[in-house]
Amino acid sequence: MARSRSSSPGRDYLQEIQDFVSELAQSPEKEAVVSEIEVLQSIYGEDSIRVYHANGHNGKSLDPDTVRYEVNLSLPSPREAVYIKILVSLAPSYPSSTSPQLQLLSKYIGAFGVDPDLFGAILRTYISVSGVEFVPDQVCVFDGVQNVLDRCTTWYEEQLSLEKAGQLVRKELKESGQNNRPPVASQAAEEGIHDSAEQDHENLSASELPPGVDFFVAEPIVDRKSSFVGRACKIEHPSQVPQIIAFLLEDRRIARAAHPVINAWRCQVGNLLHQDNDDDGETAAGGRLAHLLQILEVNNVLVIVTRYFGGIHLGPDRFKHINQAARNALEIGGFLDSNEPSSNKKHVGRKKH
Repeated sequence: MARSRSSSPGRDYLQEIQDFVSELAQSPEKEAVVSEIEVLQSIYGEDSIRVYHANGHNGKSLDPDTVRYEVNLSLPSPREAVYIKILVSLAPSYPSSTSPQLQLLSKYIGAFGVDPDLFGAILRTYISVSGVEFVPDQVCVFDGVQNVLDRCTTWYEEQLSLEKAGQLVRKELKESGQNNRPPVASQAAEEGIHDSAEQDHENLSASELPPGVDFFVAEPIVDRKSSFVGRACKIEHPSQVPQIIAFLLEDRRIARAAHPVINAWRCQVGNLLHQDNDDDGETAAGGRLAHLLQILEVNNVLVIVTRYFGGIHLGPDRFKHINQAARNALEIGGFLDSNEPSSNKKHVGRKKH
């Protein structure tokens, strides 16, 4: 769960919101709004919900017909504390017939300036197919805030990936003595990403894999310059998983991906079923792969998806492609009891020495 931002000295935010809620509670028609604010405080922390200030006026006196307040949260990132501020605006007819409106007040997320696409997507939270469905007479601010939090987390992680890609390119050019052109992260993503995605499964590391392990690799799924490569292999014991993943990460084309080894595995040892997954920075992706293996009832298999980010945000579509890439690899390997592999997919075995 996201954490609230600590208070700044000189202003009693908690007292302000308490007074604000008490004033709202005087109107019976605001009962649902008051109750929802109290629920948000219980979820995110009392200090996370604050009165909205604009030009020296609080959210209610600014517009008597619209209730406005802020939600201040930190992204669930283990790397550093990164905060966002969301403005919630509620029309008089909310929640009976009008959805809330959410606006990102933060101009920066971490060190990155927020782009218009993210601002626009958040404004369309309740009218977009990738947003939150509004149902009359049902409060829905929490669902919208969580949607915004997920969007901002994904956007921030993608910016970090682009920055890392740019650093790798600069390092490689410097080492090769070709540092005479300005390497840019987006240039690396747009020009080199597809060659990497199409060739990496044919240029695996020469390191040893556990005996009997062969990779089944699907053709890349490409959408808006991002690529997704699925791999699957049979495993006999959970101890093989770290060795297999380390083998893949020794390949530079794989290691430089935004998310090199999103994975999930299931392995039956005796009467015990062992299983685990790893998002590899793509929030919730590993859990989705684990669910895929569960519903397909596939055991003794490790499935890995490598995602190359192309500079354009895919939203929830990225999860669809991750699952499909994994399923394609499972199908090629015969883990789904397919009789014949599809003609547009390849089987890539481990390298022999």
